[in-house]
Amino acid sequence: MGRLSCLLLLMAFTPVAAWPQDLPIHPKPGGKICVALVSNMSSSSALLDRLTERLTKGLRDDKLNAVTLGSTTTSDYKLHPTRENGEEAKSQDCDYILLTQIVEPGKHPLDRQGTQISIGGRVPSIDASDPLGGSSGPVYRDNLQISFALFPIERLKPLLDTVILAQPSGHVSETLLSAMDRESARVGHELKKK
Repeated sequence: MGRLSCLLLLMAFTPVAAWPQDLPIHPKPGGKICVALVSNMSSSSALLDRLTERLTKGLRDDKLNAVTLGSTTTSDYKLHPTRENGEEAKSQDCDYILLTQIVEPGKHPLDRQGTQISIGGRVPSIDASDPLGGSSGPVYRDNLQISFALFPIERLKPLLDTVILAQPSGHVSETLLSAMDRESARVGHELKKK
């Protein structure tokens, strides 16, 4: 049997749906990003609609085509698009789905598989406007973890899977808004790679 015959026989028995998963992922210039609503798995309160809009706006400010979805990021520890995310992204003609989740580090027995970016650290709050710090002495807070992943449509493997450790402050909303800015910058950097 010749090489061509063997190759054709192999192709006949290989599921077509598996082929795209094996190909390397390259950013698509000008691709449209669907941003799923941020999910909050931490004990900190967060205005999820505001965070999602900040993230979408940050992507647009970076000259990327981004829209906000009505569906939410999964509450599963490992980020993956849900059926609702996928259906909505297809109806919006998106090329990517961006998922974002707020969690508390150390609350889950498994470590994230993605790259970890630590900004700041566990430092005392001495901000006078901090209700728990300032004149009453330093207060130590644990970091919040912002996990995010960028999935090409119809792919199970993310183009980007990263964690940002956000330094806590007396105003959690400011910490989270700043983390959304860093996330949009990271996604923009990834999609603009050549």
